[in-house]
Amino acid sequence: MAFEFPILAALVLVVLILAQSIKVIREYERVVIFRMGRLIGVKGPGIFLIIPIIDNIVKVDLRIVTIDVPKQTIITRDNVTVDVDAVIYYRVVEPQNAITKVENFWVATNMLGQTTLRDIIGQIDLDDLLSKRDDLNKKLQIVLDEATDPWGIKISAVTIRDVSIPESMMRAIAKQAEAERERRSRIILAEGEFQASQKMIEAAELYTKFPISLKLRELQTLAEIAREKNMIVVTTGAPGGDMSNIAGLTGAFTKAEKK
Repeated sequence: MAFEFPILAALVLVVLILAQSIKVIREYERVVIFRMGRLIGVKGPGIFLIIPIIDNIVKVDLRIVTIDVPKQTIITRDNVTVDVDAVIYYRVVEPQNAITKVENFWVATNMLGQTTLRDIIGQIDLDDLLSKRDDLNKKLQIVLDEATDPWGIKISAVTIRDVSIPESMMRAIAKQAEAERERRSRIILAEGEFQASQKMIEAAELYTKFPISLKLRELQTLAEIAREKNMIVVTTGAPGGDMSNIAGLTGAFTKAEKK
């Protein structure tokens, strides 16, 4: 019995050392290993051994992480105050740099996202902020990706989620949209009048060349009026006589001017 206790104690000690030495890392994780404070490398996924007490490990998740950037009160280039929030999607591509180059890469990326959002939005007008959302998202992604590249961070996407503007500015935008619609309607009406006047000029030239067509037009108008059957049409002389005379005189004056 005297010899069994030391053997049992040794076995327990070996089991504890092995339990502390054997590490299993999932597929989406990596481990940065420090030995006596010095970086010795990155391991994973799978099973590997470390030296207990001497080695220190830091786990890093390689999956895409979402950062919710809180609302930022920003003044645009045209002096409009807006509240903008965004979402940043990033992942760690170099665990070694993410641990050794920055103290806390999650907090650093979050703070950098807030600062970059304020800087980019402050350089554009309100109209661009509302209409060119995709271009702004790409620009934010490029700027953040360049800044976080030394940290081993890859910015997958940046999305501006919401833009809040003051109530007074919303009313001004509504008035601007209404004025724009009114302008377009007046332009369309003026173009219609212009096209109609051109057609009338062409019709007048045609009536001048062929006076009989004016008489046919008069008869067609009388036929359309007669369909109503609730009015009496009184004409002076033969139908189309006066109009034909006018057309004939017009043609005569035109020929005289050409001579």
